[in-house]
Amino acid sequence: MPKITHILFDCDNTLVLSEELAFEACADLSNEILAKKGIDQRYTGPELLKDFVGQNFRGMLVSLQKKFNFELDPEEMEKYVSAEEGAVIKKLERDAKPCVGCDEELEKLSKSGKYGMAVVSSSALRRVVASVKKVDQAKYFPENHIFSAATSLDKPTTKPDPAIYLHACKVIGKKPEECVAVEDSKSGATAGVRANIPVIGYVGSYPENEQKEKYEMLMGLGCKNVMYNWSEFDKCLAEVEAL
Repeated sequence: MPKITHILFDCDNTLVLSEELAFEACADLSNEILAKKGIDQRYTGPELLKDFVGQNFRGMLVSLQKKFNFELDPEEMEKYVSAEEGAVIKKLERDAKPCVGCDEELEKLSKSGKYGMAVVSSSALRRVVASVKKVDQAKYFPENHIFSAATSLDKPTTKPDPAIYLHACKVIGKKPEECVAVEDSKSGATAGVRANIPVIGYVGSYPENEQKEKYEMLMGLGCKNVMYNWSEFDKCLAEVEAL
């Protein structure tokens, strides 16, 4: 296996505890859309999070249209995507916190100088930047090494499409097998695996009673290993490098 030179981190609920906050805002807008389309279903933030974790809002709206058989025209889609971004950023700038133990590992990696580091997210770029700035993690990532499937690509997409990982590798000038991705969700891990990047799974942001199930799910998707806590990162990375 080639030498690992870069670590590519998912953002939401991997670096920053942002998913719950984001899905509160998403639920308000999703319910507004469903009401306008005459559909009785309504979502709470946690219900949306359970169904659509790892997807950006654009991808979620595509899934909702398929699930409930309605259509948003392109203008409506852009209006709601823009509204969601603003609402989520407001919540993140006020309340976002880092994932437990993550800062210590980022600091160690930064001081070691052994690896380049990048953020590879499905979320809109402004949202990702707002998240890492709020929790003081932006200092670990060069501005041009923060990538968004919703914003950084010519054609917006969302994980599990591997396009954003392949784009990130191209920009940083590395082959996928020279990188390691860290992911917490089904869609994110699938994107990394499809891009041929070794993936370390992370389940520490899930409720304790869900962690074993998520561990098994991530391993089943092809993650090389899965950590329950960020304190396990060194061990997991060493295992991947030894493959």
